[in-house]
Amino acid sequence: MNKITVTIITLNEEYNIKNCIESVVKICDEVIVVDSKSTDDTVKIAKSMGAKVYVQKYQGDGPQKQFGVQYAKNNWILSIDADERLDQDMVAEIQNIDLIKNEYDAYSFARKNFVGKKWIKAAGFYPDNVIRLYNKKTCQYSDKKSHSFVQADRVKKLNSHIIHYTYLSYQNWIERINTLSTRDAWAMQQKGVRASKATPIIHSIVAFLRKYIFKGGIFQGLDGATVTITTVFHVYMKYIKLLELQENEKTTK
Repeated sequence: MNKITVTIITLNEEYNIKNCIESVVKICDEVIVVDSKSTDDTVKIAKSMGAKVYVQKYQGDGPQKQFGVQYAKNNWILSIDADERLDQDMVAEIQNIDLIKNEYDAYSFARKNFVGKKWIKAAGFYPDNVIRLYNKKTCQYSDKKSHSFVQADRVKKLNSHIIHYTYLSYQNWIERINTLSTRDAWAMQQKGVRASKATPIIHSIVAFLRKYIFKGGIFQGLDGATVTITTVFHVYMKYIKLLELQENEKTTK
């Protein structure tokens, strides 16, 4: 077996964490969970499955994912989210890689994004390539507090998939947009991004054009329209919330 440490960041993921860990145990000899002070049974479940759990307040996507790497005993890291799973083809493909004798710093995979039981492919939802398996000696997560990514030079794309249970349902999709747009607004504020009253509208128009026109949503029926509308809504809300944070700053000074 390759020597791989799996890292997972969590916040109230009791619904997902068991299945997530079960999907990776065949390809790793260590699982590290960095928990953002969950109030449910996430930590208890993770520990019961043999994971090493470290708890700290959420520092943003990149910093939180990078935090667990310092505790990893192995050089090779597989970073996944709690709502992601490895399919059997991915398990087999990783098992067949020689991580000791190889010329790559990292490996990327396509993600299959699901809403409930439906695989959504439209408007850029597939293949959604992401780097998740990487050598910590030569790679690391960017320090972006939202939508961070692994910084790597020599990357090989593999043929297998990560299964991403993005949203439990369309209702959950809207609920998650509310949560994630709040987090994104906070991350932008921390970075020093400023918004004007025109910013939410301008960025929403850009998001619409990108998803519906350039990503082909216009040709992909209901799914294309759904992805476009929800993306525009997400973008609009994160910038309107950033404006709200700016207004709150003024009233507290």
